[in-house]
Amino acid sequence: MKPFLTAEWRNLILITYAVEPEVLEPYVPKGLVLDLLKGKAYVSFVAFDFLRTRVKGIPIPFHVNFPEVNLRFYVRYRSKEGKEKRGVVFIREFVPKYMIAFVANTIYNEPYLSTKMNSQVNISSEERVIKHQLYYGGQEHSWKFFCSNTTKLPTEDSTEHFFKEHEWGFGVNHKGKLMEYKVEHPIWNIYPLTKRFELKVDFGLLYGEQWSFLNQQIPYNITIAEGSPIKVFPGSILEV
Repeated sequence: MKPFLTAEWRNLILITYAVEPEVLEPYVPKGLVLDLLKGKAYVSFVAFDFLRTRVKGIPIPFHVNFPEVNLRFYVRYRSKEGKEKRGVVFIREFVPKYMIAFVANTIYNEPYLSTKMNSQVNISSEERVIKHQLYYGGQEHSWKFFCSNTTKLPTEDSTEHFFKEHEWGFGVNHKGKLMEYKVEHPIWNIYPLTKRFELKVDFGLLYGEQWSFLNQQIPYNITIAEGSPIKVFPGSILEV
């Protein structure tokens, strides 16, 4: 099967918070269960750069390079044959291009919104500084992370690996059917953090008042992943 979309995902910031499973249960599509770690469920605030984007091999003018920001959580699906897949479900995704949001909503029924946003990466011989700004709800949201410019590969039993490596995306189509789509990429190296980060985000404005509690919560884990070329394949319906 040929991919629907190819691109590079680079400089991925994953800010992960531990939450009680009851917080996420209303968002879990039928047929999936939460993927718990140490009895907790997790949501990740993720920001990264989409680069060299092509849809069915074709670059769309003015829609090749852009940032994305999303809030996601972690789930598992078990088929009737007993095969298990680990993946993510998105609560909301932001991009700066209306047509990207329109296509994602139309084809995958993903909760995309378009808004003004930008990203910047400054690289020196030793350090990488990643900055994002997003304008939504009448407010500017921003964050800035300082990390080493030297990468390392976490072990497969590490917390970083648990949050950054997911081959499947899950959602519900316009008819209410559970869908999956495969995202293919090599295992990512990470950039270790070097300094205190800056995070000025109102989660209640971005994702709804029910998420305001994250404004006062300390992250469980922060991972900065190098990224790589990726392939996103067409979605398919799953049995429930």
